[in-house]
Amino acid sequence: MGRQIIDTDIAIIGGGVAGLWLLNQLRNRGYSVVLFEREALGSYQTIGSQGMIHGGIKYALAGALSNSSETLAAMPAMWRQCLRGEGKVDLRGCRVLSEDFFLWSNAGMQSRLASFFASRLLRGRVERVAAGRYPAPLRSADFRGQVYRLEDLVLDVPSLVATLAQRHRDVIFAIDWQHAALRRLRRQAVLDVQGCTIVPGKLLLTAGAGNEALLTALGSTGPAMQRRPLQQVLARHQYSGDLFGHCMGSNPSPRLTISSHRDSAGRPVWYLGGDLATNGADEEPARLIARARRELADLLPWVDLGDARWATLRLERAEPRQASLLRPDSAFVGKLDSVDNALAAWPTKLTLCPDLGDQVERQLAAEGMLPRCRPDLAPLAPLGRPPLASPYWDTLFS
Repeated sequence: MGRQIIDTDIAIIGGGVAGLWLLNQLRNRGYSVVLFEREALGSYQTIGSQGMIHGGIKYALAGALSNSSETLAAMPAMWRQCLRGEGKVDLRGCRVLSEDFFLWSNAGMQSRLASFFASRLLRGRVERVAAGRYPAPLRSADFRGQVYRLEDLVLDVPSLVATLAQRHRDVIFAIDWQHAALRRLRRQAVLDVQGCTIVPGKLLLTAGAGNEALLTALGSTGPAMQRRPLQQVLARHQYSGDLFGHCMGSNPSPRLTISSHRDSAGRPVWYLGGDLATNGADEEPARLIARARRELADLLPWVDLGDARWATLRLERAEPRQASLLRPDSAFVGKLDSVDNALAAWPTKLTLCPDLGDQVERQLAAEGMLPRCRPDLAPLAPLGRPPLASPYWDTLFS
């Protein structure tokens, strides 16, 4: 008995935020889509995100607006539109951790930041905050810096993954690569799974770092990928005040970024990134934790976290390769050189998912690809559904 052929407009491999966003946007446009995930939905890079939807101001702190900051400028408004159910992806039900994101500086940085944020280019995108409206951890008489409110917001990433997954759960399947194969059929990429051959009009590779192996399986040498490592620090503590913000030091990038979360028992966790995480990517966890504690003692000496537990998390940001391994300026969608019906996609950062979706739509339109298939996916039911990834503030302290 031969393999059953399943024709679909789109097949997606990779169930992180990129794949789930594209699944939602393209199905909302009428395309038939099926998504495959090897582990849990939102694993690794997605669930390790701090959830910040930012407009690029943190990349403009060298003193000028870059291509990156301008690309990002529209993102917070687009996400808010989706959260209201008015955008290309319906995010109603996704939990917002904070509508406010702050940037603060110590006394030595005040003049440079004040003059930069007063510039005409940033008018309306940054607001200086009066002392009475400071976030709780900065409301100390000993604080001598300045606080600015950015147009950014912060999402609960587990809630985001769950919201994106639940809307189209019927077309999301688990895949076991020991019993599945991605291969070329002449110049077309096809997927053999569960006695079926999936023949997509377009195959989208959205597996983050896993795209590298998928490209190899299809005999493709491009698009090339890079990895930029970082090591985040987590502190589960007993301090009640939340903080979502960047502390600026002498570098253009944030010296320290703090986001506040709650584990499954409701205990507060501060998740620490910024230069601390980037510069400490290869550091021994104990040394990095000691450095994080010194940073907090230096920047927020009046905050008592109580009997805190500490952990670190190594992550790899998977992105299209850039000169000198620099950070990409925008989301990326690129054709494979070995087949004609596949694209590799990386949002490069959470906030750029809407940009990624629009880029894929433009590519489909440029190729004249319209919705045409209505596949019967019943033969794939034995594959089962992948679970949702657990937040690191639950798993790392268990």
